[in-house]
Amino acid sequence: MQPHLELVHIRKGESFAAWQHGYPFRTVRWHYHPEYEIHLVVATSGKFYIGDHIGEFEPGQLIMTGPNLPQNWISDVPEGRVETRRSQVIQFSEDFIEDTLAAIPEMDAFRPLLDSSHRGLLFDAQTGARIRPLLGEMIHARGIRRITLFCRIVETLVAAPEPQILASLNFQLNMSRGKGEDTGINLAIAHLRDNLTEQVSETELAALTGQSPSSFSRSFKRHTGMTLVRYRNRLRIDLACQILLSDPEIRVADVCFEVGFSNLSNFNRHFLKMKGMSPSLFRTTFAGNNVVWMTV
Repeated sequence: MQPHLELVHIRKGESFAAWQHGYPFRTVRWHYHPEYEIHLVVATSGKFYIGDHIGEFEPGQLIMTGPNLPQNWISDVPEGRVETRRSQVIQFSEDFIEDTLAAIPEMDAFRPLLDSSHRGLLFDAQTGARIRPLLGEMIHARGIRRITLFCRIVETLVAAPEPQILASLNFQLNMSRGKGEDTGINLAIAHLRDNLTEQVSETELAALTGQSPSSFSRSFKRHTGMTLVRYRNRLRIDLACQILLSDPEIRVADVCFEVGFSNLSNFNRHFLKMKGMSPSLFRTTFAGNNVVWMTV
């Protein structure tokens, strides 16, 4: 089964993403992303999938994954039940961590964990308990405090007992060999994601896949279930939801332009169509639940 590419939004002026989400949630599917991830379960239990590894999770589980490693956590909860806060995550790019290691030699102790995380790392429960208050504070921290907390988390991981490696070596090797074989549309989606605020044309994306615009249009709709325009608007509204609830002080108009819409009325119209309410009402409705956002 082809994993879905997850959109990770690292805001301008920040080095990494730190956020939390409930259950059900849009990322609860077989997915991957180019960023490293530190993932802490704070509520519910169920099954998790990392590469070719299947295991059971419960509150306190702490896992670190490397770039492009397929993963999923499925909570065992009754149908219709909603958990407002299931997971807390940090996501950071290879460029960020490589630049950090180059600038701060002491951070090189993190290198072995970064290398091993390409197969997924499961830490012991005590390490998860030590990370939880740091990660919980980081969700709401701003400025230099975020960097301080990030370094403390790295220090805790480096000092932890040796974690369990999850995915098999064969899976990692097969994944590396398979890169580029069936990734045309995902490459186009990745390019779209990296240039979400720009007007990337269908012709430009088709060229990345080696297809004609008409063939690309058909392939894209078959892969995503929607047209390019609708998919791009969906990504932008997804980002808008995350920003609205992660920063209660930001103005709706500023969110509109930050995610790539050119005028406020168009943004409000698409938001209402996709979420069934205005951006302001959405923030008011969900902010009290202390989650980023949920979707069906």
